[in-house]
Amino acid sequence: MKLSPNFLIHKQEDDGEYLLIPVADASFSGVVRGNKTFGTILGLLSEETTEEEIIERMKAQFDAPAELIEGDVHRALSELRSINAIVE
Repeated sequence: MKLSPNFLIHKQEDDGEYLLIPVADASFSGVVRGNKTFGTILGLLSEETTEEEIIERMKAQFDAPAELIEGDVHRALSELRSINAIVE
């Protein structure tokens, strides 16, 4: 899976918030806002990857319980799928 080319990632420098912005060809209209964790997941989706690979890379980067990371990744990917932001 990979982030759809119909979406752009923007990092708000002032507060560290990440925005996922659809471009003209996207079927979704709106903006998705997220924190550093969400931004990291979006960054990992810039290359072809799997949910398991994202979880492993997040575990290596963040000092958090595995269950929390797995849940965060699963929720983020579910939301991204619901707006067609992921190409499977």
